[in-house]
Amino acid sequence: MCSAVVEGPHRIALMDRARPEPAPGEVRVRVRYAGICGSDVHILHGLNPFVVYPRVIGHELVGHVEATGSGVSPHRVGERVAVDPVIACGSCYPCSMGRRNVCRQLQVLGVHKDGGFSDFLCAPASNAHLVPEGIPDASAATIEPFAVAANVTNRTGVHSNDIALVYGAGPIGLMVLQVLKGVHGIRVLVTDRLDERLTRATACGADAVINTAREPLPEALRRLGVEDGPTLVIDAVCHPAILEEAVRVASPGGRIGMLGFSTVPSAVPQQETTRKELSLFASRLNSGMFPRVIDWMKEGRLQPERVVSHQVPFAELHRAFELVEGDPRASSKVLLDFAPRA
Repeated sequence: MCSAVVEGPHRIALMDRARPEPAPGEVRVRVRYAGICGSDVHILHGLNPFVVYPRVIGHELVGHVEATGSGVSPHRVGERVAVDPVIACGSCYPCSMGRRNVCRQLQVLGVHKDGGFSDFLCAPASNAHLVPEGIPDASAATIEPFAVAANVTNRTGVHSNDIALVYGAGPIGLMVLQVLKGVHGIRVLVTDRLDERLTRATACGADAVINTAREPLPEALRRLGVEDGPTLVIDAVCHPAILEEAVRVASPGGRIGMLGFSTVPSAVPQQETTRKELSLFASRLNSGMFPRVIDWMKEGRLQPERVVSHQVPFAELHRAFELVEGDPRASSKVLLDFAPRA
């Protein structure tokens, strides 16, 4: 089989590897589509502290069960599944509290274990979620990043009278936007510095978009009648300066959701945070959100096709990464296409 292996920082190659055999309790999945995430780029450039090289990356995928290990019903062969990359022990304190995404022995496909940029991968059968008919393969490949969006909004909570501000109109920002609009139906503002990305946000249902390269955010909020500040802020940019600004612009009593992994400290004044009694919620990966997202897709609440910008043959892996890294105006979610090759 062919796999995309990151041999070390800045070194990725397509390699021929042996097809894996499913262990007890596992299934082997033939991958159909896999999405490129910003964290895959970080691993490629040596910026992920959790990865061990060499590593087959990729954790957003859909495919078909091709084989089962002992203890797994053979009737699962042929199922179309989306694979949750979060593998937890189930017995530590976070797991006992329903927070398996921060398990003390956390294993993530594509980070701690080989992932989905490969013709085949093995995963626990319980992590392989059946995808209903009616959801296209390319849409099903976005279930994992939509689960990330579902997790952060689950952490912060969403109220019917919220006015939300989403920082960043990249793939995760657009998915958070779609969850806030399609599932919760609240007013959502989106900010970015690229008009092309803001155009996508408008197509995904944003009530207003703000290009902060041309208009300071506080002025834009006043213009839009949000003088008291947004009640819910989601940082999908993950730059340390964003949290600092979010604390300044958020409404008293507001909530801020954070998704970033930067090691650079944010200068957050305790006085302002306490004066407004703000709540800060960190969110990592997802904790059991796949069934919820699959239901939302089945019900038509989400529009993955508005986020997917490119489908690139797996053999053109390097071109796909060039799109993600070098052309943010044209690209959003880029999928690798594992259609059978001649």
